[in-house]
Amino acid sequence: MLFYGITYFLLKADLRMVEINKGYIYKENAMLGLFKTKKKTATILVVDDEPDLVSTIKARLEWNKFKVETASNGSAALEKLETITPDLILLDGNMPVMSGFQMLERMRQDSRFRNIPVIMLTAVCESTNISLAGSLGVTEYVTKPFEYPQLLEKITNVIDNK
Repeated sequence: MLFYGITYFLLKADLRMVEINKGYIYKENAMLGLFKTKKKTATILVVDDEPDLVSTIKARLEWNKFKVETASNGSAALEKLETITPDLILLDGNMPVMSGFQMLERMRQDSRFRNIPVIMLTAVCESTNISLAGSLGVTEYVTKPFEYPQLLEKITNVIDNK
């Protein structure tokens, strides 16, 4: 990585450099992004039942210096919350065992987890589900498929404004 003042560079898949200025991406096809948060180290809990997606998100977040924990469903995520306190949760809506919406309902009932910001990352895009997510305190709602640089920008903004 090359650093020049506030201008950052990121590596594209074809190894050409794409300029990034102040964290805003000017190329939509950028594969990796470099965003800085005000917080030195932030922990993100990624909850999704798609192992390939989870491993991709985890690798990219770790490349951006985030600490990442994972869970494959809402029930496993609630168990993980007993041992960690993430700065943010990326949460799928549809999962086996316990959906993301069911997990959110339980989280919001527990004062220990009530104020953890959540970005819903799901293929579910019906207005009733978006309304339900909003009523459960979801900070951002991102539908799959998504562009990683835009997701990373939302993650950074949520963590910085926490």
